[in-house]
Amino acid sequence: MWPYPKVIAHRGGGVLAPENTLAAMQCGLEHGFAAVEFDVMLSKDGVPVLMHDPEFGRTVRGKGSVATTLAADLQRMDAGSWFSEKFAGETVPTYAAVVQFCRAHGIWMNVEIKPTPGSEIETGRVVAQLSLDLFADVAPGEVSRLPLFSSFSFAALAAARQAAPQIPRGFLMSQPGSDWQQRLQELEAVALHTNHQHLTAAVAQQIKGAGYGLLCYTVNTRERAAEILAWGVDAFCTDRIDLIPADF
Repeated sequence: MWPYPKVIAHRGGGVLAPENTLAAMQCGLEHGFAAVEFDVMLSKDGVPVLMHDPEFGRTVRGKGSVATTLAADLQRMDAGSWFSEKFAGETVPTYAAVVQFCRAHGIWMNVEIKPTPGSEIETGRVVAQLSLDLFADVAPGEVSRLPLFSSFSFAALAAARQAAPQIPRGFLMSQPGSDWQQRLQELEAVALHTNHQHLTAAVAQQIKGAGYGLLCYTVNTRERAAEILAWGVDAFCTDRIDLIPADF
């Protein structure tokens, strides 16, 4: 049985706030969401921070990259004004700060481990080790109070499993290949996360029949959400937290 929320705010606030910021987490909360998805990668000094793109230019202005910038410098960068002037000055938050916010407000987290090229093992290990500290008060069996790690990187998830086996894992595949079950077994994963656009009812039935959770990204219409839920999909991320309510 899926122990997590069904509808998850993508990158915190979907289309309503600058992604992967504390403002986004606050936005999701204000819209009634008790579940968020966000991306974590490492700064130059090995600090997990929230960011989707390894290179600057889209959500953080200028040239450079996360992997070549110190965490302290990242935390001074403007990650909000690209979205709107209302969010000017919103900075790149650390993973620890976002976990603190989410836990204080009862928000469950799908933590996507998003390593920069070449840092897969280190990113998985560091994020997992820090998570052990951040959730040290949670018993291993209380899975609904623990985050769910996910990643497209098999190596990153394998490293996370080794460092923190008690924190559940979901493997991200844009389209489930013929080896999806083998990959999940090797990771001792609890779920497959996939692009809803490539999912069919038959494949959903196979995944659920094998005993795995099934999470889809990024579902932005009520009609599609209803369709995949009818197939047995357990949960989905959405950008349209203004159109699809948390209790859909």
